[in-house]
Order: sequence, then C-alpha cells, then structure tokens
Amino acid sequence: MIMLQREKTKQFHVGDLVFGGNNKVYIQSMTTTYTKDVEATVKQINTLYEAGCDIVRVAVLDMEDAQSLGEIKRQIKIPLVADIHFNYQLALEAIRQGVDKIRLNPGNLPKREQVEAVVAACKEKHIPIRIGVNSGSLPGRAKATAELMVETAKHHVEILESMGFYDIAISLKATDMNLMVAANRLAAKTFPYPLHLGVTEAGTAFSGAIKSALGIGIILSEGIGNTIRVSLTDNPVLEIQAAKEILKNLGLKDKVPNLISCPTCGRIQYDMIDIAKKVEQYLLKVNKTINVAIMGCAVNGPGEAKHADIGVAGGKGEAILFRKGEIIKKIKEADIYDELIKEIDLFDDRIEA
Repeated sequence: MIMLQREKTKQFHVGDLVFGGNNKVYIQSMTTTYTKDVEATVKQINTLYEAGCDIVRVAVLDMEDAQSLGEIKRQIKIPLVADIHFNYQLALEAIRQGVDKIRLNPGNLPKREQVEAVVAACKEKHIPIRIGVNSGSLPGRAKATAELMVETAKHHVEILESMGFYDIAISLKATDMNLMVAANRLAAKTFPYPLHLGVTEAGTAFSGAIKSALGIGIILSEGIGNTIRVSLTDNPVLEIQAAKEILKNLGLKDKVPNLISCPTCGRIQYDMIDIAKKVEQYLLKVNKTINVAIMGCAVNGPGEAKHADIGVAGGKGEAILFRKGEIIKKIKEADIYDELIKEIDLFDDRIEA
C-alpha cells in the first residue's frame, strides 16, 4: 500500500478548498483570454467550471489586468489565482481585489522590502503563494536537472520562510516528462508543502494529453501531488477533460462517468464508432459514477462488459441493451443513442452504489 505523501503536506485554504494535508487532488487550468477583458475571461472561467475545473489561474500583465480581478472574482464560482512576475505592485493590487492565491517567485523581486509588503498583505488576507520553477527558465540558463530545479525552488521558499510565511505551494514543471517526474519525487522528499503537477508546454491535444497523463500519472500514483494542470496548446476545456480522465483512472476522483468500448473487428455490423463518440461527448456533462459500455457485437459484448452499469452490444442493424451484464431488450440501430442517453439520465449512482 502506498503511503500517501500528499496527506503529510502542510494544509491551508485556497478559497473554500482545503489544499494539502489530504488525499484530494484538484484540477487547475489557465485562461487564454486577456484578463482585462472581464466579460470574455468570466465566460471562459465559467465554461471551465462547468467542465470540472476546481481552480483557475489568470495572467496579470499590467495594472489594468490586476484591477479587473475583483469583478472577475464576483462573477465566478471557483478560486482565482493571479499569475504575476517581477512586479510586486501587481501582486498587492491582486490581493486588494480579493484573489485566492498568488503565483509569484519572491526571488525575482529586486528588493526585500517588496517581498515583505506582499507577504504582509497575504498574511492579512490568508492568501497562499505558489512558487513556480520551470526547467526552461533556471538561473544562468543552466542545464536543467531535478537537483537544480529543487535548489531553485528552495531559494524562493527560504525567502518566504525567513519572513514567517508558510502557506506555500510549489510547482516544478519541465517539458521533459522524465525530468518532471524526477524533480517532483525529489521535491516531495525535500519540502513539507503541497505540490502542483504538470508537464509544461506539453504540446497539442493529442501528444500533450499523452505526455501529461504519463508524467502526472506516475507522480500521482506514488502519492505525490495536490493539484494538476494538463497544459495543452488548445481549448483549455480539453485540459479539464484530460485531467478528469487521469484522476478517474487513478481512483482519485468520483462522479466521473467511464466509457467502455471495444476496438471493433470484422464482426461489427452497426455504426458503433460514431455512436461511441457521441455518447462520450454526452458523458462529459454527466456528473455521476457510471460505467457505460458500447460493444461491437453480441458474441462477447455483455460478458466482457458485465461490470458496466449500462451497455449495448451490436448486431446487424440492431443492438441488445444490457444492465450489469443482463440483457434487457433489443433496440433498432436508429434508436441506440437515444436509448442509451435515456438510461444514463435515469441511472442513480446513489442507489446503485
């Protein structure tokens, strides 16, 4: 049995969420809008929330961005993180605007009194600070190693600790999946603080999701990590969908549907692939613990998917509908999708559990 290191980390609040000190892993994403465009930013955040995002980060490039944060905060339902680099005045304004967390590396500020001002404001409002180390931006453009990444994070951490500030989250991200894994393993042994996981600049939706699933999945399976972001060059909603799949398959998130579908073969006699894709899209909006199976034929379908709550196995222009491996009735091919959706909507995971 894995001894979960994430249960041993320091615990604090990010908005209403209890962060660290438990086995909860939250999904995070970042907006692609200009933060000063409040309407567009709020719209994207609320779309991410509906997709299953727990925490959202926005870029704060200038004072207009910072001064927009309060209005954004008033119109969303999840904790808001302000991403700030080098300018402590932006951090102070973000704190005044009521953000829930600051992403700021204190060692990047030129004067200690600037860090002290940010720390004092965070202490007053109980706002944590996230330190972020990226393999591509290490001091002196040195070659990235896990040890150097952790040492760089330690430099920033020690500045905050010297000021009596301990509500700290740490992220160690790399474009190389294996480096990301090594850095976070070392960080888990080095720091008592919760870790935010991600393979940075992972790529487009296809390659980036695979790379992220491998790197994040390895670390999470070892009991390390408290938030995750799947960084994709695409619509950030896809980041949430990929993150939910990672957590679901590791048993770290419930109320997420699971689609079981066979790879198809020469026995298939109905348009299974199209139906499976449509059902998968529908399930993205379903907040239930339910296994749905879409199988190619009646030869092995019900048996291979007997643990599914609801499923179909195709025949020639028709399919059989089954529940928990038991055949219920036959359905015409044209009715398969509608019948499945009806069954999904009627399924009550509270009763079935």
